[in-house]
This record gives sequence, structure tokens and C-alpha cells, in this order.
Amino acid sequence: MNDFEAGRPVVLRGGTVLPMDERQGEGRRMLPRTDVLVIGDRIAAVGPGLAAPPDAVEIDASGGIVMPGMIDTHRHMWQTALRGYGADWTLTQYFVWFYLEHGKLFRPEDVHAGNTLAAIEALDAGVTTVVDWSHGLQTVDHADAAADALQSVPGRYVLAYGNLQQAPAEWTAAPEFRDFVRRRVTGDDLLGFQLAFDVLGDPAFPEKPAFEAARELGAAVTTHAGVWGATGDDGIKLMYEHGFMTPGTIYVHAASLSADSYHRIAATGGSISVSTESEQSAGQGYPPTWSIRAHGIPVSLSMDTSVWWSGDLFSAMRATLGADRSREHLEAHAKGDTVTHCGLRADQVVEWATRGGARALGRDDLGSLEPGKKADLVLIKNDLSPVSFPLLNPFGHVAFQAQRGDVHTVLVNGRVVKHEHRLLGIDLAAARREVEGTVEYLRSEMGEEAWEQGMNPDIPATKLLDNPYTYTDYRSDSTHRL
Repeated sequence: MNDFEAGRPVVLRGGTVLPMDERQGEGRRMLPRTDVLVIGDRIAAVGPGLAAPPDAVEIDASGGIVMPGMIDTHRHMWQTALRGYGADWTLTQYFVWFYLEHGKLFRPEDVHAGNTLAAIEALDAGVTTVVDWSHGLQTVDHADAAADALQSVPGRYVLAYGNLQQAPAEWTAAPEFRDFVRRRVTGDDLLGFQLAFDVLGDPAFPEKPAFEAARELGAAVTTHAGVWGATGDDGIKLMYEHGFMTPGTIYVHAASLSADSYHRIAATGGSISVSTESEQSAGQGYPPTWSIRAHGIPVSLSMDTSVWWSGDLFSAMRATLGADRSREHLEAHAKGDTVTHCGLRADQVVEWATRGGARALGRDDLGSLEPGKKADLVLIKNDLSPVSFPLLNPFGHVAFQAQRGDVHTVLVNGRVVKHEHRLLGIDLAAARREVEGTVEYLRSEMGEEAWEQGMNPDIPATKLLDNPYTYTDYRSDSTHRL
């Protein structure tokens, strides 16, 4: 019998379990030497020394951490075929490259290639649910390719349908879009659906028909809000005044909004998807958790795009803690004060990476390890790594010590999709060939000069500052020449 034959129960034995449930005393609960039993697509039991069915396959989780599968609420999966290409970009350069110059070059097969690789990458890193913020769907053929890719990889995904080449009111009204929804949005538990578009703040509110389409289709909206120079308070105000701010709305970044906008989001029950690596590097605004925590707005985490950044939520948790604490210290020092206790703790970002994502998606059956919940879970264990011990603070270990190479086992919907650090049933070689085909095509279409220039933006001129600790005539040519 295949160890992980479909439908066979699985029990993870003796790990430190982070249930991420509602029960907590002083800090978030940790359950040492605890078992997790999975039967079918559900968690059947959590506790020490569990009795398991005789045909259950046992996984030794001792010395490891068992936690809910992580949930990324905003990832442009189609761009993964260009992993690392834009490492030195600003947000402006990203807009120019994708929106104005080269985004329209992507064929359906290129969207398929990026989505497939991104989906595989997510599972490998213990991210069991991803919102595919798919704004490269310039035709329905592109959309079918995106959905086909997601359904070919055994993870849980939400296709957030978008089209950066057309106005939202235009593509949401197209008959072929409505036909796609009829054909592909079938209630599949592993493939959800949202609409993805932005509100630019035009007083005429041209995005209104797209919101009406979302309401008609029963689909939540995910929108880039609080992006410096692109989407701001005017867009939030328009959404609010027209009644389109709902509990299911996800506001991505929200990094350059006023307190008034945060109040509107809080009052209408929305959530914010924070992409800290992106906000730190691209220029949407300072990562906002230090500010939005005061407004009581639910938070989830996301990584944005592999064209720049890492595709795992370990990096997102680490960056978020660093950015929040850095800002807290900076604000205190500006007032002559000292921070004596961190306002954001490790267990909170682990919650944002799990239960926070489930809450944002309206999925009460995800994000925690409790009987009856969906069996999406991760075992972090690496006996060959000196970083795997001692395991003293499991939440701190997840947030600051662990990385994707420590993901030992992953289950999605009760199915083991990774075990002993190896993906199961995944044709990585085929994914590589697809992506290589996309890269070769784009280089050929763009031409080598444009390809190289796009990857290596111009370096701005550097202005040398006068240095009062240079004890010479610092204005002379000799001391300024480098």
C-alpha cells in the first residue's frame, strides 16, 4: 500500500503543536508532545497519545513544530516566471515594465507557466492557500490558463481575476468574462474566486460598475489601496460613500492612508493584506502594521511578487516584525523615549500568516488546528540543521529561525503533498521547461538590449554630503575626489 494513498488516515506524532485557536491564556497556546490525527479532508483530533485507525500512516513530528498551513492573501503568481528579474526596481519601474511596455507580451501559456511554478513554490514553503492576484488576464484564454495551472497543483487557491490592460468596468462587463465565471467558478473547495482591481480616486468613480459586477456575482473584491502616488484616501472615500466597503474586502498594502481611511476600513469590517518586503522596497509607503494595529483592523500577510521578493511567508513574518519594531523605536526616539516592550510579538505575526489569512478569506474552516477544521497543516522539522534546536520559543522559532528548507511535511485538504522535504506528485522538470520557454520567448520579443535594460534600471546620481569629521579642507578637489 502506498503510504499516502488517497483517503488513508495520517497521524503526526509528538510534535509541538501551535493550534492558533481562540483558546489562549498568557500568550498564544503551545501544546508540547501532541499528536494531530487527520481523517479524510478534516482534522479528527488534537491531543497527546491519540488512538489512530489501524491503517493510519504515522509521521514522527518529535522535535518539530506542527502548525496550520500558511495563507498568502496577495501574490501575482503569473509573474513568477520572471523570478528576481526586477530585484532593483522601484514601483514606478514595475508599472512601466508591466503596465506600459511589456505586460501585454504575456501569452496564455506564459501565465500558465508562472502560475504553475508559483503554486509549486508555495506548497514547498508551507503556504497551503494563495490568493492569485491575477491582473495579467488580458483575455479569457489567459484566465483559463491561470485556472488550469492552479488546478494542476494540489494546493488551495483563490483566483482573483483582474486585467491591467483594461478598465475594470470594461472587462467585468464583457460577455466572455461572464462566460468564464459560469464555466470555471463551480464551488470547487480548492479554487475560490475574487475580483481584483484598483480604485484610482477619480471623482466620477469609473470603477463603480466593477463593484456592481462583484456584488452580482457574489464575489469579494481585493484592491491595492494606500499605494503612494497611485491609490489613496480618495478611492477609499468613494468606496465608502457608494456602499462598496464590505467585510469581505481585502485592502492590499494600505501603506499611505490617513487615519480617516483606516477608520472606514475598521468600521466596515474589511482587512488589510500587508506585503512588508514589497512596501519596504518598492515605495507604496512604510509597512503599516505599526499604525493599523491601533485601529483594530484584521491583518493578513502576503509576499506580492517573485519578480522582486521571496515567495515564502517566513520572510514575510520576519520582515513584518522588523519593520514594525523599527518604526516603534524610531517614533519613540523622536520623542526622547525608549521602547521597553515590543508592541508586536512573534505569535501575532504567526497568527497573521495563518488564521489572519483565513479570516480575510471568510474561511472559518482554515487557519487553525481544531477538530472539524480542514486538514491544511505544516510540519517544520529539520534534523540535519543546527538551527532546529533547541526549540525554546516555538513562535519565535517560526518567525525568526525557520525557513522554507525546514518544511518537512505539508498536507492540503488531508492530502500529503510534501514529505521528508520532498514534494510528492509534482513534475518540477515540466514546470522548469515551461518557464524556460516563457523566458526565451520574452527575451526574443523584447530584444536583448531591452531585456538587459529592463533588469538593470539606471543608477541615480549620487550627491556627496559635507562631512564635519573630515579634518582637512573638505571643500578642496583632492578630498572630494573618490
